[in-house]
Amino acid sequence: MARTCAVCGKGPATGNHVSHANNRVKRRWYPNLQTVRTLVDGEVRRIRVCAQCIRSNRVKKAAGPAPAPAT
Repeated sequence: MARTCAVCGKGPATGNHVSHANNRVKRRWYPNLQTVRTLVDGEVRRIRVCAQCIRSNRVKKAAGPAPAPAT
């Protein structure tokens, strides 16, 4: 499964670890992906979405199960 957001397409960024001695080693920064139940074409699906898309309401979350009645 690819580490990309299903809404905005954000994926891993690349760069370097830079030590105090200025040694450089390749590294990757991964997006903060969350699995979310959403409405896609009228049906509930689980998709991987970055936290920024969730916060900015680019994703319509599906309603959860009804709470149990209190007795």
